[in-house]
Amino acid sequence: MPPTDTAPYEIVCAHSPDSDDAFMFYALATRKIRSDLVVVKHLLSDIQTLNQQALKGAYELTAISYHAYPYVADQYYLMAAGSSIGDDYGPTVVARHPLGPGDLKGKRIAVPGKMTTAYLTLKLYEPDFEAVVIPFDKILDAVQDGVVDAGLIIHEGQLTYAKSGFHRIVDLGVWWKKQTGFPLPLGANALRRDLPANIRAECCRLMRESIEYSLANREAALEYSMHFARDLEPSLADKFVGMYVNHYTVDCGPRIPLAAQLLLDRGYEAGLIPHKVQLEFVR
Repeated sequence: MPPTDTAPYEIVCAHSPDSDDAFMFYALATRKIRSDLVVVKHLLSDIQTLNQQALKGAYELTAISYHAYPYVADQYYLMAAGSSIGDDYGPTVVARHPLGPGDLKGKRIAVPGKMTTAYLTLKLYEPDFEAVVIPFDKILDAVQDGVVDAGLIIHEGQLTYAKSGFHRIVDLGVWWKKQTGFPLPLGANALRRDLPANIRAECCRLMRESIEYSLANREAALEYSMHFARDLEPSLADKFVGMYVNHYTVDCGPRIPLAAQLLLDRGYEAGLIPHKVQLEFVR
């Protein structure tokens, strides 16, 4: 909502209800850092829904998948702060029984949404499979029940699948790093283009400083994020947060835009993305 002469600019900040996002937004959500220009209202939703809402430009600041950016680039910039990056780890395909990576051809695989970066990367890895869209937190159940042959898991399931008796077929973050030498850009924060320039700059500052605050006050931020950790043990929640909130999250630098551009270009060349797009970041 645009400000009046005295009121600050109200924005909706939409992100997923996960421990890494909660850690990232801890200082903002608990008002450890504040702004005279911007008031932030938090909205929690799963990443596939956020991608779909971004198609409509629903929220001023929103988490999206990097894969979604070509579809929303006319409405959003990417923010330099807030990226989730898999550096030699990432979304993982699992099954009830051991399979070779080549055995995924033609299989029914549960995926958390066709606009997720996990789905795009799996299609680059193995183009020929039947995708079955299932909410990310129900994918392991679908694999266990035999509804699908395998499941593409994101979020905390990457750390718990083995304990539940599942077998890893491929870690797509490892595969991408071997293929390209780059980390795998998974999620980003996006800022609507129609915001005034000073508001965009203030949102970027708040995002960056919130992440920096959490990293500097890790114990308190982790305690807060445990409310969103879906029954993870504290040690595993700490590990998961450490995987996806790090120096790349504070600022993506020059390397992550190159990696993301390569990923989307390959998606376009494979016919998975309808048009080429040039990534635009704001700081």
